[in-house]
Amino acid sequence: MSDEQADKSGSTRANRPSSAQPKRKGSTWRNWSGGVTETSQLTAGPTSETAVRALVIGAGGSGLKVKTVGSGHSFNDIATTEGLRLHFNDYRGLVSVNEHTNVATFRAGTRMQEVGELLRPHGLTLANQGDVSAPTIAGAISTGTHGTGLGTSGLSSMVKGLRMVLANGEIVYCDERTHAELFEFARLGLGALGIIVEVGIQCVPSFRVEANESAEAVDAVLDSFVERARATDYFGFYWFPHTEQALVKSHRRLADDEEPEGLAGPNATKFFDEDLVQYWANGLAASLGAVAPSVVSRLSQFTSSLSGSRHYIDDSSKMFSTAKRTRYNELEYAVPLEDGAEVVREIRRALEAHGLKVSFPIEVRCGAADDVPMSPAYGRETMYIAVHRYVREEYAEYFGVVEDVLQAADGRPHWGMMHTLRAPRLRELYPKFDEFVALRDEVDPDRVFGNPYLERTFGA
Repeated sequence: MSDEQADKSGSTRANRPSSAQPKRKGSTWRNWSGGVTETSQLTAGPTSETAVRALVIGAGGSGLKVKTVGSGHSFNDIATTEGLRLHFNDYRGLVSVNEHTNVATFRAGTRMQEVGELLRPHGLTLANQGDVSAPTIAGAISTGTHGTGLGTSGLSSMVKGLRMVLANGEIVYCDERTHAELFEFARLGLGALGIIVEVGIQCVPSFRVEANESAEAVDAVLDSFVERARATDYFGFYWFPHTEQALVKSHRRLADDEEPEGLAGPNATKFFDEDLVQYWANGLAASLGAVAPSVVSRLSQFTSSLSGSRHYIDDSSKMFSTAKRTRYNELEYAVPLEDGAEVVREIRRALEAHGLKVSFPIEVRCGAADDVPMSPAYGRETMYIAVHRYVREEYAEYFGVVEDVLQAADGRPHWGMMHTLRAPRLRELYPKFDEFVALRDEVDPDRVFGNPYLERTFGA
């Protein structure tokens, strides 16, 4: 991959402006939910990998830690620093598309909501992606972002090449053959191994999705979850606590020439995320539940009763992810697929035992096993279970009760979500944990990219 590769607009890395001078006064940064804040000494928005290199060398020589931030959609402190904070707001876009392999290379700051439109002229898309559109592509792969469906695994497993700036300022390209060990772990590296400046990701020809969405009894959905997940391309559901209803999403990838009849068009899409779940949380249960917890159960029952069936088609890139209008905090764990239904039932029992009132649906998805060492789906088919709290509500007790259940089930946390696991337990959950730590010792011995989150996760 040459430093002179052209991007979509015809500009090259060599002739793009370079911004290597950090601002002397740092600024207070908040994540998307507003639950995490930090003030760095310096901030910078580099527009080239050369600028990133200069900033890393300068910060390291001054004893400053360096972290990059994307859209702030991580709910924990994974991106915080008191040293030099970098953002890639002006380092975005499509660099190249390999027409033979369908691998597309993006600059690190490219938002996931931009990927679909950038790929559209090339007749390509992603096979799957997360349900939030705002994250940057570098941030999404570094924290383990995923969609749903046993036919695909997380975004990190689709990565085919990376350009990175290491702690010593070296710019490296890595893939399965070049710097293979770095590539293996940096696909999901939690920001611990270096700064990703470009991501090459495997794409597929554009396709449409047929969506079937309906309200069903939650016990019946749990009883049939594994079977149904194996029978359809993209399967998951929302469950409203304090009700017996689940809102099921069963989506099927259409063949190129397939034209189902009698289906609604794109205006019916995103029924659960935009028109029901988010409106419900923002307009009813989350707002009222924050000030009147006693009404939460009735609100949940009322909202679940509003759901009906939806059957429609849309482009996959529009189907998979949305902009989130309601702000919340989130905890998510990945548990073994075959154990997942019982884990959800145990969560229900725990909520009842503790008398907790929950004003946000629990989201349940699935994913294939992958070979990305620090992926929550490493080596095992997975059920992902996510719980949320509206930002005005206290979350500690609720998340703690749920996390106890998930940890007892050998759950692995989503790295960008809230969790309390520390290095000793994570070492037990991840077979290649010590190999990751050894590689980190090699490429960042002085912990230029360190912060409290990484200390808790991997040790000092």
